[in-house]
Amino acid sequence: MTLTPSSSLRALLAALVLAAAGPAAAAEPVSTSFLGHTAIGGKDTVSYHTPQARQAHQVTEGQAQYTVKYLGADWHFASRASADQFAANPAAYAPRYNGFCANALSTGEGLVRTDGSVWEFFGGKLYLFYGERGRQRWLAGDWKAYQQQADAAWQAESRK
Repeated sequence: MTLTPSSSLRALLAALVLAAAGPAAAAEPVSTSFLGHTAIGGKDTVSYHTPQARQAHQVTEGQAQYTVKYLGADWHFASRASADQFAANPAAYAPRYNGFCANALSTGEGLVRTDGSVWEFFGGKLYLFYGERGRQRWLAGDWKAYQQQADAAWQAESRK
């Protein structure tokens, strides 16, 4: 088969689309900002794990100058040390469900983005929530049952 200029161009475009879609489709989704690829509202996910943040329940903003790419998203950190900690072991610091709302997953609402400002630890793992109401539901209710529901929904969403 001989490729004409127009069919060559179409073949090239098709190959580029498939190449671009392949890795993106295979990666787990990450809760990013609507405009851009910044994960969890630019919050420093390592900082949630510090005793000070957990005690005061405070959030630390990351800075674009300390960015680590992970799962196709830009994760921002408050310092080079924090970025290096994350880069060495992202799974230890990334929130469950890559920052999507744990409560929304547990109630069947699907992937609802978060900005990283509402969070909590359950069973030693970091969970993010769209709003305080969802966090309070998990605190007052059976978080282990909610986690099972969210896990099942996450597995279904991750296969899409």
